[in-house]
Amino acid sequence: MKVYTKNGDAGITSLVHTRNVSKSDDRIQFVGTTDELNSQIGLVKSQMPDGQTRAFLEEIQNTLMTIMAGVADPFNQKYKLKEESVSVLEQEIDRLEGLFNRTQGFVLPGENPLSAQIDIARTVARRAERALAAVSIKFGTDTGAKKYMNRLADYLYILARYTDDQAADNKMSVQSTPGSAEASQVSEALVQEVLKRMGMPGRITLEAAKRLIQKVEEEAARRGKKAVIAVCNPEGNPVAVHVMDDAFLVSFDVAVKKAYTSVAVKMSTMELSALAQPGQTFYGLDKMDGGKIVIFGGGVPLKVNDTIIGGLGISGGTAEEDHSLAEYALSVLHEIL
Repeated sequence: MKVYTKNGDAGITSLVHTRNVSKSDDRIQFVGTTDELNSQIGLVKSQMPDGQTRAFLEEIQNTLMTIMAGVADPFNQKYKLKEESVSVLEQEIDRLEGLFNRTQGFVLPGENPLSAQIDIARTVARRAERALAAVSIKFGTDTGAKKYMNRLADYLYILARYTDDQAADNKMSVQSTPGSAEASQVSEALVQEVLKRMGMPGRITLEAAKRLIQKVEEEAARRGKKAVIAVCNPEGNPVAVHVMDDAFLVSFDVAVKKAYTSVAVKMSTMELSALAQPGQTFYGLDKMDGGKIVIFGGGVPLKVNDTIIGGLGISGGTAEEDHSLAEYALSVLHEIL
């Protein structure tokens, strides 16, 4: 089948239930502008280094296809957007805003190539939103679609500013560490050697992890608790996981995630819990990173001075009980190193 049909040569096309529609029709203008927006977002997606954001942008593309279908076939209920679609955008906007200090006032696009491309997508999103408003006046449109198009431009604005912020941080990092990755590896090796010569571990060993787990198990038993105790290295990879008799099956996965979270965010999961509530800095963080982040007590980073040598996760009781055991572990950490 040929890609061209010649049916539109006279400037006429068709919608699902309407034939002989002028290509100047507001509905056709909206569909065309949204198709342009979808392509712009695709270009941004192809350049985005963060896999999580790429997946989110792809979800947006699919939603835009649904909105276009809803304009072409307005009586089909499956093309009506649910409030959840708008809420997801709002949650992501809030999450990104919590990750950096946004500059107030007017912003001149073009700080870096990727953010500039996102800003282009944002302006096309605003044009598509205006086109949808024109459709709404003459033909009526889905309320959810109008809300979504409004939030989408806001999301792209915040994504562009976040991208600017990340690019600035990376630039400063490269400038302060000559030799880039190679220098970083050398510096890390140097730090580890210095710590070793000072008698301080750079990362927790399996033997140290086992000794710490034993102390935590003894204390848990004294308190009448059945827990799973997990220790990970500074990269978040498990070093040792111990399951006490009769501990909950689900506690295994939770303990490992608590240990991972504590080194990923460099704070206890109890502290993170307070910061992850609605309206706070890390709200929505637990929905990121493939579900590996947890926001209830029981995870703590293990430190020697200010150096994180690993993470500890405990699961088996309430968040407060698990956190209390984790604090006990920190109090005896010096004894096992």
